[in-house]
Amino acid sequence: MAATAAVLRVPTSAVATSLQNTVRSSDVLQQTITPPFGSIVLSSRIQQLNTLTQSSSFVGDKPSENRMAGCARAVATTEGLSAAAEGRGDETDSNGALDGTQFLRPHLLSLAPYTPIEPFEILSARLGRRPEDIVKLDANENPYGPPPEVLEALGSMQFPNIYPDPESRRLREALAKDTGVGAEHLLVGCGADELIDLIMRCTLDPGDKIVDCPPTFTMYAFDADVNNAEVVTVSRKPDFSLDVPGIVDAVEKHNPKIVFLTSPNNPDGSVIREEDLVTILKLPVLVVLDEAYIEFSDEPSRAGWVRTHSNLIVLRTFSKRAGLAGLRVGFGAFPLSLVKYLWRAKQPYNVSVAAEVAACAALSNSAYLEDVKNALVKERERLFGLLQDVPFLKPYPSAANFILCDVKETHSAKEIKDALAKQGVMVRHYQKPQLKNFVRISVGKPEQTDLLMKALQSIP
Repeated sequence: MAATAAVLRVPTSAVATSLQNTVRSSDVLQQTITPPFGSIVLSSRIQQLNTLTQSSSFVGDKPSENRMAGCARAVATTEGLSAAAEGRGDETDSNGALDGTQFLRPHLLSLAPYTPIEPFEILSARLGRRPEDIVKLDANENPYGPPPEVLEALGSMQFPNIYPDPESRRLREALAKDTGVGAEHLLVGCGADELIDLIMRCTLDPGDKIVDCPPTFTMYAFDADVNNAEVVTVSRKPDFSLDVPGIVDAVEKHNPKIVFLTSPNNPDGSVIREEDLVTILKLPVLVVLDEAYIEFSDEPSRAGWVRTHSNLIVLRTFSKRAGLAGLRVGFGAFPLSLVKYLWRAKQPYNVSVAAEVAACAALSNSAYLEDVKNALVKERERLFGLLQDVPFLKPYPSAANFILCDVKETHSAKEIKDALAKQGVMVRHYQKPQLKNFVRISVGKPEQTDLLMKALQSIP
């Protein structure tokens, strides 16, 4: 429907007050729609906010802050507020009868965007430091980078002007040798993130449900929202282990299509016990096991289990082990009964020539990959010991390439993150219902650990 309501120019504070009264969530709305300037344009279509909050699908009685923020953001976007806040200025359409939002799927109007980590060049400009002077420990990237064969292969790459192999055959054969899983079970994606979305697009109808076990990787809930699915939350225990009885109960009560599991789990680094995985696999549900960090643990990959479990998918990535986060290469092991249909639905040229060349080159030097893994595991243990001596942090044991720390009440996780950033050290902080006042620190090189500890010691 076209935007025909009268437009009023009002102070920013009045906009915030009006929206606060509409949904009674001042904290969320202050963060969502208060831009850094004096006045913004608002129409009487603010009433849409009530409709959005009432029509969204929620598990339980109270909508999450994420969805509430999305509702507020949707109204702001409708009136061009996000455009102004992003510095794009006023936008007008020569066809006054049209409003771009009318072409969107309705549930996307209340979708809160995913919040990624800032890239190097943005951090460099914001902090006023050269990229090489930033200790980046906020995104679990591999600080050693890929094997030297990768840069050599990219430098001599042939035929970048030709579309890539839509079946990534060379890479899948190399992966079959590396994992022991037949190439017919393997599907490669533009990062494992693409495969998460592909799985949902192929299995979920609007209104279908998934089980999510937070705190965990937030892409599962995000992609469920994108695909108009509902999220059944089964929170982890205080020690971050899975609530297996809770998962069993959720499957029986809500009849979800998919359960998403991560081992080692991000952000705490805990692993799933084999007996727990077996219990969950006995349920009438598709189990997606994300093993992005499996190489850093003592646990074997369960990728080979797809040969005997028709309801299991195992996801892996080149971002952590092989240092190829910037090239976006992930893969999954699938039961044959499922994978043939995902082949039909995936984008034909989803893995670039450069990505496949780099991944194959990385796999050609398994000794380098093993040495880097061992170096990171050794440094993880050293870092854990050092963090135990920091009086305001409580680190949790990890089987991944990061360590989660509970920040004691004397300090704020956000303040710690900001204090470290001023010294060029970047870490991730959390302030969520299941993860209040925590920081996550990626494992770096020894010299990066030394700089981190020096910066932490300067915090009173």
